[in-house]
Amino acid sequence: MLTSSDNKSELFLGIDGGGSKCKAIVMNKDNEILGTGISGPGNPLHGFEQATNSITESAKMALEDAGMPDTPLSDLVAGVGLAGVNLPVLFDKMAEWQHPFKQMFLATDLLIACLGAHQGNDGAVMISGTGSCGFSCIDDEEFIIGAHGFPHGDKGSGAWFGLQAAKQVLLSLDGVVSPSIMNDVLLAKLNCKDDTELVEAIAGKVATYYAQLANLVFDAAEQSDKIALGIVEEGAEYINSIARTLLAKQPPRISMIGGLTPRLKPWLAKDIQAQLAEPLSPPEVGAVLFARKTLAKQQQK
Repeated sequence: MLTSSDNKSELFLGIDGGGSKCKAIVMNKDNEILGTGISGPGNPLHGFEQATNSITESAKMALEDAGMPDTPLSDLVAGVGLAGVNLPVLFDKMAEWQHPFKQMFLATDLLIACLGAHQGNDGAVMISGTGSCGFSCIDDEEFIIGAHGFPHGDKGSGAWFGLQAAKQVLLSLDGVVSPSIMNDVLLAKLNCKDDTELVEAIAGKVATYYAQLANLVFDAAEQSDKIALGIVEEGAEYINSIARTLLAKQPPRISMIGGLTPRLKPWLAKDIQAQLAEPLSPPEVGAVLFARKTLAKQQQK
């Protein structure tokens, strides 16, 4: 906990805002985590007001967790990494936000994830969570693979795996492909009794909805279900291709991050698995590292 004798001008806020939640940490000048907070969605693509509210709410929660509920947000230097701001129109809109912080440094969620994974140093990351993509930052040059969004992109992501499961179960229920272990599991999970109810349940659903179905594909694949195996192998091969494209850039380190990592990593090619390094810190720490680095550059001018 921070005491009153600490220099509050040295407080940093790190924000990792995604499609389902916004994570915040408060760190001191020695890069020690004092408190954390989690609020709602932080991707401005799905609502600017929702994103800004989530950022401020998670920041207040992190201060409360640090035992500093009365500390104003204006004491914080914020590093804010958000999904969606890889689109210039959204980056500009967020950059113009009349934020409550002492200073705010805005970045993509991909950059802060990479900085966190490699403790602020050069490197590359493969991300497989609700969405998927590849990213590297070497000598301040950023390179992105994918990040095109669901359903037209994000292959090898939780949402993609869930969608493939639904498609294959529907084909199986129609008798077009052989039955799968996934049939009964998916119908039970979504409380459906036939293909018509399944279509009604999944119609128009967003990426986070489909992502909750991803684990049943891996469960079935691990039981040698042929249809599930085909899905997992296809998704894994796409992530392999991302890795090989990133490795051609010769990053000093490469990591795999995202909620699907524990399930998907064992299915990757052995040579890819052998080169993966454990991420050193989470993205929200990367956001603080980004803020500190950018602030230092400003002060040098």
